[in-house]
Amino acid sequence: MPAIQVNHLGKSYGRFQAVNDISFEVEAGTVFALLGRNGAGKTTTIELLTGFQKPDTGTVRVLRLDPIRDRAQVRGNVGIMLQEAGFFPELTAGHTVEIWRDFTPAARPASEALELAGLTAKEKTKVRQLSGGEKRRLDLALALLGRPDGLFLDEPTTGMDPEARRNIWQVVRDLAARGTTVLLTTHYLEEAQQLATKLAIMDRGEIVIGGDMAETLAARVGRVSFELPSVIRPGELPLPATVRGSLAVVQAADPDLAAQTLLSWASERGLRLRRLEARTASLEDLFLELAQSYEIPQNDVSAGSDRPGRSGDARA
Repeated sequence: MPAIQVNHLGKSYGRFQAVNDISFEVEAGTVFALLGRNGAGKTTTIELLTGFQKPDTGTVRVLRLDPIRDRAQVRGNVGIMLQEAGFFPELTAGHTVEIWRDFTPAARPASEALELAGLTAKEKTKVRQLSGGEKRRLDLALALLGRPDGLFLDEPTTGMDPEARRNIWQVVRDLAARGTTVLLTTHYLEEAQQLATKLAIMDRGEIVIGGDMAETLAARVGRVSFELPSVIRPGELPLPATVRGSLAVVQAADPDLAAQTLLSWASERGLRLRRLEARTASLEDLFLELAQSYEIPQNDVSAGSDRPGRSGDARA
């Protein structure tokens, strides 16, 4: 049985339909990315999955439990990392984890949780002295205290430097490999592509794309780009290309084959294709495609609050 089951889920705030008849499943040990622009419905969906909100329509099961009816059992078996957390600024990171352990059944040792989050060196540092990225890691340490079977990560690496972000990626991979089910939202598209094997992209409360990450991207068109030789006109190329300035771009279902075709053509003419790059479709390409299809502003594809008048805090 899937670790998370969502069937025809709906939630409104007045006339605003935040979540509109969505359905998806997440198998145990899977990293599932819930993506979309600000206001797409992700935050409300997480609130419904974790029992912070009651659905208007549809059903939710997390680890075979109803997050509303079986709230205590669900909270005891899942870890939740919200967009913002309320810490006492004068407590140290270590003391914060120790206090949290008192409310967490079968909690890990504080030192183990801090190590998982990469905060061992900050154990005696006051929370107010932690950077934004370090506070996010403290959030993660608290979410992992109870050795959860399910983990909800809402923007887990915001404010982290690249090294810290990749360290957290490895923690998530290790947890999934041991059977933990992870649902995450993130506005770092590379992060989602690196971690998730399944995805759902929401827009205006609905899931517009969902399924296997690799299959979804493989179905999109890749591209080959290169610097157009000054002696060549676009119409002379062996494949149709869009030229922007000196850069030519060829859309191709098989970018490797397209690149070989271009290189063979250039070799026959004694030409060199500078800055040649062939790549399959990425999540960024997919979002740009959706931005055009659904008129989504291209600078507005991050995770955030989908509730009118709210700033993005996922708590009820």
